[in-house]
Amino acid sequence: MPPKTKQKGRKAGAQKTKNSGAGVEAEARHRRVLLEKELLQDHLALRTEETRRAKASEEQLKQRLRGLEAELAGARNEGRAVYAEMSCQRQALQEEMERCSTQLAEEMRGLRKQLATCQREAETARREAEQALEERDRALAQLRTHVTDMEAKYEEVLQGILDALLAKLRNVQPQWDRAVLKLHTKHKELLRQFGLNPLDL
Repeated sequence: MPPKTKQKGRKAGAQKTKNSGAGVEAEARHRRVLLEKELLQDHLALRTEETRRAKASEEQLKQRLRGLEAELAGARNEGRAVYAEMSCQRQALQEEMERCSTQLAEEMRGLRKQLATCQREAETARREAEQALEERDRALAQLRTHVTDMEAKYEEVLQGILDALLAKLRNVQPQWDRAVLKLHTKHKELLRQFGLNPLDL
């Protein structure tokens, strides 16, 4: 194929030489064409040798190609079998993954519902606890106030009772003193009658 291209180039160069006339450019073109011709001849010789070698190894390559085609056919059959098996496994894995994904999505929806319910219950319990604490604090404040009032009233009542008791004791004390003195004298007399000295006892 390259020789044809170069021959076309040579013919085109020859036509240009005829068309353009004599001159410096024509000589340069002519020299270039001659050099190209020599290069093409060398190239053709190399190609001829390569063609001879290629023909010599063509049969070996054909035999090798037939062996490789047989191997390729076997590999293709094996590849088809592997592909079919892998396709089945991929399909099974995809179905399993879809099933797991659906199950996880359902579990997630259930857990979200539970979380929302727990959050509502926790909020309700928190509000109830805060309300109970406020009620307890109010009740404790009322009880403290009531206890303080009761203490003041009991103190006032007890003070009045003690004052009244002291007044009664002051009124009764002379009578008790007389009764005690009389009783004391009587016991002394009894002891003396028995011959005992009251001071020794």
